[in-house]
Amino acid sequence: MSVIRTPDARFANLPDYPFAPHYVEVAPGLRMHYIDEGPRDGKVVLMLHGEPTWSYLYRHMIPPVVAAGHRVIAPDLIGFGKSDKLTDINAYSFQSHMDWLTALVMQLDLRDVTLVGQDWGSLLGLRLAAEQNDRFAAIVIGNGMLPTGDGKVPPAFKVWKNFALYSPWFPIGGIVATGCRRKLTADERRAYDAPFPSAKHKAGARAFPRLVPVTPNDPASPANRKAWEVLEKWQKPFLTTFSNGDPITRGGDKYMQKRVPGAKGQPHVTLRGGHFLQEDSPEEFAAAVVGVMG
Repeated sequence: MSVIRTPDARFANLPDYPFAPHYVEVAPGLRMHYIDEGPRDGKVVLMLHGEPTWSYLYRHMIPPVVAAGHRVIAPDLIGFGKSDKLTDINAYSFQSHMDWLTALVMQLDLRDVTLVGQDWGSLLGLRLAAEQNDRFAAIVIGNGMLPTGDGKVPPAFKVWKNFALYSPWFPIGGIVATGCRRKLTADERRAYDAPFPSAKHKAGARAFPRLVPVTPNDPASPANRKAWEVLEKWQKPFLTTFSNGDPITRGGDKYMQKRVPGAKGQPHVTLRGGHFLQEDSPEEFAAAVVGVMG
């Protein structure tokens, strides 16, 4: 397993990202970075990013949640941000990401957690909350889902998957920009490009789309179905905060509201924005998180 690390200089002078780095070894020789802001005795909010972003995505949401008295943990998944990166695309799997993320939660001994997940942060986060449900107090999902491979795949996702796997050109900052309604600045695009100084650093980002279960016999499908058995009995708060402009996850909020008991009576909200609603409606997204925590 070949592991590389993005030089720290790549992360210098990023706009609106003053957070001190923290690290934990989630497997032998594999280091995960995370943000840890707010009072250590505050209620924990675990903010999970997706594809192809990193904790920078939550930079405008972290301060208001911390100001409300909560502790925010925002990791960079392995292969992203300041975390270590495997150079072989085949070294990534749904289960390996679950193992690494579970190791973070266990080593930090996170409890009474409110999950905030979007994109792959939802796929991993929903599995995590189901498998460690005694550690989670609430779930907030924006533009995400936990697929089992038993349903139809949106055409937009098929296009994205093929692009990620086969396009010789894979501009991370540009990809994120196309998923936002507002125009990112040049410095913001540079921040999204920062973790990926070479093609070798992008293996994890290219791998994610093909790890989404799209057939019933996908390797991750049995565990995801088992997670849904837990979620179908989930009585704790479950809030959806989808945007009104995401072609890939559209309709997923209504599906989960019907399927998860804890969604009943919650103040679900539709936010303005594209796929990356943390960029388009960060204040409203953060307010919804704080609100569900009581």
